[in-house]
Amino acid sequence: MGTVTTTSLVSFSTCFLPKSLYSKTRFQFQSQLLRRPNSLLQFRNISLDRNKSSDCVRIKASSSMAAENKNKNKNVQVFDSEEDLAVSLAKYTADLSAKFGKEKGSFTVVLSGGSLIDSLRKLVEPPYVDSIEWAKWHVFWVDERVVPKDHDDSNYKLAYDGFLSKVPITTGNVYAINDALSAEGAAEDYETCLKHLTKSNILATSAATGFPKFDLMLLGMGPDGHIASLFPGHPLLKENEKWVTFIKDSPKPPPERITFTFPVINSSAYIAMVVCGAGKSSAVQTALGNNQNSDLLPVQMASAEEEFTWFLDRDATSKL
Repeated sequence: MGTVTTTSLVSFSTCFLPKSLYSKTRFQFQSQLLRRPNSLLQFRNISLDRNKSSDCVRIKASSSMAAENKNKNKNVQVFDSEEDLAVSLAKYTADLSAKFGKEKGSFTVVLSGGSLIDSLRKLVEPPYVDSIEWAKWHVFWVDERVVPKDHDDSNYKLAYDGFLSKVPITTGNVYAINDALSAEGAAEDYETCLKHLTKSNILATSAATGFPKFDLMLLGMGPDGHIASLFPGHPLLKENEKWVTFIKDSPKPPPERITFTFPVINSSAYIAMVVCGAGKSSAVQTALGNNQNSDLLPVQMASAEEEFTWFLDRDATSKL
């Protein structure tokens, strides 16, 4: 790989762009990007080599702007297709599973709903389905709809049908909400469960914040920039004491849900933000482009203590 020196609108330690965005010559590549005034990164003094074995172009980025602390550990990866993204996401997850399994004997993973589960499909195929130490996994949900577990709106059902039923994770290590409770009761019950797990050292506690520290959160983003069940302009964006809270007026049905709060999300060691499709390109443009709006989208409020990585397909970046 070659090296790239850039002037960056946001500070990223590593950026990936698909091969289709650059041509064989240095001049053509530079010209293509500099013609795009709202692009994620404005490049200068570019030199790179094409990696024929990769489906992305790896770009080392250095920012000329003073970045906020929450942005300093953010990476962006852009793939030619969702299939390429799924392959990379599986390796990323498997590598972290091996890392934490070796370091502390367990791996705490948080799932979300939507298309994220389909993007995890490579984990249930060789080589990962046979090589991952599934017995070390502890699985949680960043949010859940307050519906029965067998309801089509249930994030648990989505994850079970598409992922959990296909891998040998210990049943007792899968922490679904109590669907017999009200939204408020389910949120309180789930928070109590998390606090019990921190006391038993199954779930780590962030030394910086005192909130639970999950090893990996696998998150998606809605077309409006929401993550978990934290929606633009909603008062829950400002919740800074509770670990888990509830919402009864979700702008997206069903209206009653429980959700992790930002202090919990932002205490995670690693976050993978998985976003695919042109329908989410406007929110991606707002989050990663040269946006001057003072009102942050929920996705822009998310960070991780170790590393936050965007996994994007080409369609999701079409407006950058």
